[in-house]
This record gives sequence, structure tokens and C-alpha cells, in this order.
Amino acid sequence: MTTLAADSTAVGSPILNIAIFVAFVVITMTIVIRASRTTKKASDFYTGGGQFSGPQNGFAIAGDYLSAASFLGIAGAIAVYGYDGFLYSVGFLVAWLVALLLVAELLRNTGRFTMADVLSFRLKERPVRMAAALSTLTVSLFYLLAQMAGAGGLVALLLNIDGKFGQGVVVAVVGVLMIVYVLVGGMKGTTYVQMVKAVLLILGAGIMFVLVLLAVKGNFSTLLADAQANSSKDILAPGAKYGISAMSRLDFISLGIALVLGTAGLPHVLMRFYTVPTAKEARRSVTWAIGLIGAFYLFTLVLGYGAARMVGPEKILAAPGKENAAAPLLAFELGGTIFLAVISAVAFATILAVVAGLAITASASFAHDVYASVIKRDNASEEQQVRVSRITVVVIGVVSIVLGILAMGQNIAFLVALAFAVAASANLPTLLFSLFWRKFNTTGALFSIYGGLITCIGLIVISPAVSGKPTSMFPDANFDIFPMSNPGIVSIPAGFLLAVIGTWIGRRKQESVAKQAEMEVRSLTGVGVEKAVSH
Repeated sequence: MTTLAADSTAVGSPILNIAIFVAFVVITMTIVIRASRTTKKASDFYTGGGQFSGPQNGFAIAGDYLSAASFLGIAGAIAVYGYDGFLYSVGFLVAWLVALLLVAELLRNTGRFTMADVLSFRLKERPVRMAAALSTLTVSLFYLLAQMAGAGGLVALLLNIDGKFGQGVVVAVVGVLMIVYVLVGGMKGTTYVQMVKAVLLILGAGIMFVLVLLAVKGNFSTLLADAQANSSKDILAPGAKYGISAMSRLDFISLGIALVLGTAGLPHVLMRFYTVPTAKEARRSVTWAIGLIGAFYLFTLVLGYGAARMVGPEKILAAPGKENAAAPLLAFELGGTIFLAVISAVAFATILAVVAGLAITASASFAHDVYASVIKRDNASEEQQVRVSRITVVVIGVVSIVLGILAMGQNIAFLVALAFAVAASANLPTLLFSLFWRKFNTTGALFSIYGGLITCIGLIVISPAVSGKPTSMFPDANFDIFPMSNPGIVSIPAGFLLAVIGTWIGRRKQESVAKQAEMEVRSLTGVGVEKAVSH
């Protein structure tokens, strides 16, 4: 068996790593095929027929939410940047309070399949559905980009694949597997895979957490002191990543705002609330998810500093995948080749489960909101919708493969934070105003979605995330006009402001008062929830 090479380009046994990867794929594919036997209607394909209990859905939400960014990106960010990296854990967790208190139950009572069902309930259906579908596709692609980039770096490390071509092949394989999962199993199959993956991920992280603490005899202070001694930066205080300049601090705040507000606008998270039979189960599922996700993010603090202590930031940054390699390298130090293979298979499972959930959300949005409601004007059969959804999955898979290859080498927690910024800028203002503001109208919704989307993506394109720095997607180019890597501090208030401006501009076009009243009652009580989709 090979061991950790001096140049940190290979780790563990590639043959063993491949064997465990294949075993996981075979097991999960079996689950997906069994689930496909009961996937007959559009509701089965999109939401699993709404048959999952709160605890089951809580595990599935945790599986959906704890992405490669959570396991690979955050552990790496903490290992290299310490305090600044832990902000990701705090932000991702606190964000669930917004989803629980403001969105989960009301969304479940008002919609049926997608976020657009809620927005179109009392607003003009076709323009709002088009806007919501575009936003859903955009957020999903940003998120997919992060997962694909993580897959390339992870498998390159484990299989000793060097060079962008080899990593690109890995990204393509992940994309093809994602397409197969969704085409075969739909939401039911995807949900079962996410539940299995959540258990494996939290269990694997928990074991690593215990092993790291055993290595320092349970003394957390020793862990921090050793991690600091092994790092050239001050990783116990703010500033290792975001510096001490005013602009760096603003970027830090911008990231925090995007993380906290983004979850409640993520389409693949919102769609999970429709896989349970009642609003009460939606609340229970979020409560379970918060407990599971909270435990996991506490683990990441110890894993990150454990990687800094036992592996070292220099070795982590020298490996394929850079910061994303911290957790696998730590697993190798803790338990050798076999433990590394198991943990890496769990990380690979994480990527597959999340990309499958994202793909089905994006495809459902296009088929249900664009094809059935806008193009076919509610005259499409369920078979036609599912067929279009399957075709969309293939298209999304191809696009995400291309984007994932472009994004290789980026920290995936950072890339996911961009998806959160887009979701919080375009989706969250529209959702909250639609649920809570009686005067909110179609013009306000369109201003908010399109305006928030254009503002956020435009600022990302001209930010250091895309060009101007060695860590940018295009390091040789230089058009970083906007100084912050995360645009949330500008684009999120812009989304809310544009919603208000649009509502004022369209104030003379009165929306249905009766529909507004019906939506208010239904969102709060759940009465008539079976008919909650606009016709």
C-alpha cells in the first residue's frame, strides 16, 4: 500500500479508495432502483408523494444541507484560517432559525411542489413562475459548481490524479452518476440516499472528533495551542483570511449576512418542506435538522484545528484540492489507509447526494413552473412534466460538469457562500413579502427576483472571486472592480429595496384581495392545503 507521499499528491491506497467508492455507489444505486418502483406520479418524482415523516425528512434535510462545503470546505477553512473559517459553521447553523421561524410551516401550507407555487398563489402566475424558475436554476447551478469542484479535488487526492484533465474526468463521472440517480429514483430515491449519507457523514465526523480529542487527551486548549504552533498565521484570532483592513472586515460581514439569510431562500431546501404530509411535520423536520446539523458543525471546529495540528496548513495547501483536502488528510493521520478510504467514501457520498437533490430541484422547477404552467398553460399531463424534468436533469448535469471543471481548486465553502448570496438576494425578499406584506404585488416580485439576481451575479463577476487574484477562477485576468468577494452586503438589501420600489411602481395594478386573504389564512392554518397550487 502507498502512504502519504512527500509531495502530498497521493494519499492512502487508490485501489482501496476506488473499491469503497464503488461499493457505496452500488449500495445507493440499489436503494434508488427500489425506490423507483413506487415513483409513478409527478408528485412522487418531485416530492416523494409527501410521505416522509418529520424525523425522516430531518435526516434528509441534514443530508441535503451538509454538503461537500460543510465537510471538506469548512474543515479546510478552519485548518488554514482558524477563527475566520469557523464563521462558515456559525453562519450555516444560525441560518436555520430564519428558515424555521419565518418560512418552513408557511411554505408547506401554501405551496405544492416548488417555491414558485407560493409566489404565484396571489400574484400573476406566468411572469412570477418564469422569474422564480430562473432564480432556482441559477442558485442550483452555483451550488452544483461547488460540489463538482469538491469532487474533482477529493478524488484527485485519493486516486493520485494530477493535472486538470484527470480532475475534469472525475467531475464528469460525478455528473453522470448524479444524472442516473435522479433519472432512476426521483425524489424518493434521492431522499433515501440523503438519509443514508447524513447518518454516515455525522457518524464519520463524530468518530474523527473523538479521535482528535483522544490525541490531545481531551484537552481542547492543547489542541488549539498545537494548531497555532503548526501554523504561520494567527488562527486563534480574527484576520487570518479577511485581514484587518476596513474592506476585509466589510467582506467578513457580507459573508456572514449571506450565510445567515441564504438558507431560507435555497430552492433545494425549500422543496424539502413538501416531502412531508403536514406543516407540523415540516416543523418537526426542521427541528431534527437543526439538532443534526448543529452537532456536525461543532465537530468541524475540532476537525479543522485537528487538521492544523496533525497535518499542517502547508501540506494541506500543497495537496490537490488545496483546503478541501484537510479532512481526508486528517483521516489518514488518525486511522491510516482504511479509515481514509471510508471517510473519503462518505465525502464522495456527500457530494453525490447533494448534487442529486440540487438537480431534481432545478429540473422540477423548469418542468412544473416553466413547461407546465407557462409554455403549456396548465395543460401538460403528469407524464409530460416528468419527461421534461428528466430531460432537464441531463442538460443541468452537462452544464454543471463544465462549470465544475472551471471552478476546480476553489474553496467549496466559499463557492457555496456565493450560492447563499444569490438565494438571499433574489428569493428571500420575494418569499417574505409574498407571505407577510398584503400590498406586495407582481411588479414588486419581478423587480426583487430579477433585480436581486442581476445585482448579485453582476457583482460576483466583477469581484476578486472571478479575477484578479491567484485564487480566482480566472487568475490571469483582471476585472475585479468590486472589492469584496461576497456581494451579500450590497445585493441582499438591494433585493429588498427593489421589491418595495417595484410594489410602489405597480401599485395601481391591484392584485386579488380574496386570493391574498385566502393565502394568509392558509399559510397560518393549513386549511385547504391540498389545493394550494394556483390554477
